[in-house]
Amino acid sequence: MPLISFSRAITTLAQADPDRPAVTCEDDTITRGELEARSNRLARAYGELGVGEGDLVTLALPNSVEAYVAAVAVWKLGAVPQPVSYRLPDRERQAIVELADARLVVGADPAAHPGRQVLPIGYEPDRALSAEPLPDRISPVWKAPTSGGSTGRPKLILSGDPASFDTESAPALRAGLEGCHVVPGPLYHNAPFSSSTTGLVRGNHIVVLPRFDAEATLAAIDRHRATFVLLVPTMMQRIWRLPDEVRDRYDLSSLEVIWHMAAPCPPWLKEAFIGWLGGERLWELYAGTEAQAVTIIRGDEWMDHRGSVGRVVGGEMKIVDLDGEDLPPGEIGEVYMRSIGKPTYQYVGAEARTLGDGWESLGDLGSMDADGYLYLADRRSDMILSGGANIYPAEVESALLEHPAIVSCAVIGLPHEDLGNAVHAVVQVGEGQTVSDDELRVFLGERLVRYKVPRTIEYVDWSVRDDAGKVRRSALRDERL
Repeated sequence: MPLISFSRAITTLAQADPDRPAVTCEDDTITRGELEARSNRLARAYGELGVGEGDLVTLALPNSVEAYVAAVAVWKLGAVPQPVSYRLPDRERQAIVELADARLVVGADPAAHPGRQVLPIGYEPDRALSAEPLPDRISPVWKAPTSGGSTGRPKLILSGDPASFDTESAPALRAGLEGCHVVPGPLYHNAPFSSSTTGLVRGNHIVVLPRFDAEATLAAIDRHRATFVLLVPTMMQRIWRLPDEVRDRYDLSSLEVIWHMAAPCPPWLKEAFIGWLGGERLWELYAGTEAQAVTIIRGDEWMDHRGSVGRVVGGEMKIVDLDGEDLPPGEIGEVYMRSIGKPTYQYVGAEARTLGDGWESLGDLGSMDADGYLYLADRRSDMILSGGANIYPAEVESALLEHPAIVSCAVIGLPHEDLGNAVHAVVQVGEGQTVSDDELRVFLGERLVRYKVPRTIEYVDWSVRDDAGKVRRSALRDERL
C-alpha cells in the first residue's frame, strides 16, 4: 500500500506544478509553490517554539488562506491541528487549550493563555527561516476537533488515523483529484475542515469563503468552475430562498458532487434541490465526528426512500430500546454504532455512551426499515415529552422552515403545569417580512398533528443556527428558564 504523508503530498504537488492555485479566499490566492514555501517556513517557526511530533496545536483562525498554511505547517512537524472558533471567549478557549495541553495556540492574545506559547492572527515568521522541505514526518493523529455534544462541556475527538493516505485509493467523499472545492462552512467544524484539507492534499484547488453567504457561494462555484461543495441544510435553505433570478444567474454545471450533512434536512428542501441540481449529484452522509459508522444516500435513491439518511457503508448500526434490546424494523429507538477493525477516534475529556461489545451512541434517535435504510428522529436529549406524547423538534422545525418568511428556527420544550412540557418555537423571520402567530399555527396545522404545533412562538432578529447549521437547543432552553 503506497502511503504518503500529508506533508510529503504538499511538497510533491508543489514540485509537479508550482504555479497551480492551491488556496483562494476572496482576492487572496496562493499557489502550490507558495503554500509549500510558506508552510515550511512557518513550521520551522513553530518548531522553534517547541512544537514537535504528536503535539497538539490549537488553531483559532478565521476562514482564510492563513488557516490552511497553519494546518499544513503543523503536519510538517508531525504535530496535530486542533481547530477551534476564532470567536470563542478567552475563558472557553482556555478550557479547550488546557484539555488539549496545547503546545502552541495560534490566533489568540498571549495574555489569554498564560504559560503557553501563543501567536496572533496574521503572524508572519522570520523571512530568514528556510523555505526548503523539512524531513518527512507523519502526524500520528491527523486532526483533533472539539465538540460540546449534548453536555455543553468541551471534549476533543482525536482521529484514529495518521496524517497519511494511500496514493492508489479513491479520495474520500468522491472528491476527485485536481478539481476545485468551494468551502462555505466554518473551518472550526469537522466536516468543512476535514473535507477541504484532505481535498487539498489530493491536489484540489480550495476556494474558501470568509463566511457563508448564499449568493457568494453560487458565485464562487461559477467563477472557479468548482467540482465539489459541502453544504448543511441551513445553507441550502438560504440558497433556495434567493430570488429565482439570482439563483439562476450562476452556472453550477461544473459541480460533480454536492454533499449535505451535519443536521437533518427537511424533505421538502431536499426534494427542491434534487429537482434543481439533479439527484445523481446530491449526496447525504450521516455520521458523527467519531466516525464509528457511516450511512450514505444519493438523491435519486432518496426519492425511493424519502426521509432516509441511507444505508450503512462503513461500520455497523442498530436501533435499541431503553433496555438496550434490539428493535424490529420501523420502531424508533436509540441509534448505536460500532467500528469494524481499529478504533476510529479517541475522546479527551469525555466517555462514550456504550452498550457493551463495542456499541456506542451519539444520542440520536431513529428507526431502520427492513431494507436497512436509516431514518433519524432527533437527539434523545432534545426530545419533548408533552402530555405523554413524544415530540421530535426536528420534525416541527422542518414544517416551520417550509414557510417562506422563516429564515431559521429552533423548537424546544418549556415547563407546563398540565402537560409537563409545552412546545416553544424560537423563530427568525426574514428581513422586511412579517408573520403572525395565528398565520403560523394555521400553516403548521396543515402539516402537523395538533399536539405538535407550538403553543408559544418567540420572534428573534438573529440567526438561531450558526453557519454550520448547528443549534444548541439545551442552551436556548436554559436561557428561557
